[in-house]
Amino acid sequence: VQLQASGGGLVQAGGSLRLSCAASGRTFSSYAMGWFRQAPGKEREFVAAISWSGGRTYYADHVKGRFTASRDNAKNTLYLQMNTLKPEDTAVYYCAAYTLSDDYLSRYPGRLNDYDYWGQGTQVTVSS
Repeated sequence: VQLQASGGGLVQAGGSLRLSCAASGRTFSSYAMGWFRQAPGKEREFVAAISWSGGRTYYADHVKGRFTASRDNAKNTLYLQMNTLKPEDTAVYYCAAYTLSDDYLSRYPGRLNDYDYWGQGTQVTVSS
């Protein structure tokens, strides 16, 4: 599966953005999906994950309550709604496809190496 993230931009602190991740191929609905981000000089970190059906979501503590992952399998698209953005949310955001089971995802949603397919990233910049 090929992934293309979009929707990044410059926003003031407290604002909102919605990222999208368009997937090619007919197997999108069979993958759990994740969002990660990487700030300059830092390692890539987990943000959110969503099961293949969209019925289960998982979030990193630093975005819980502010970010919402969702998906539309009919449109082969993953979303990340980001509200109450903070300057520390500034990063390149990546979407990724997860090929292990939903049970494993429920236990380890944030393991970067468990995601096999990655999009190219979209820049999010939050000004103070």
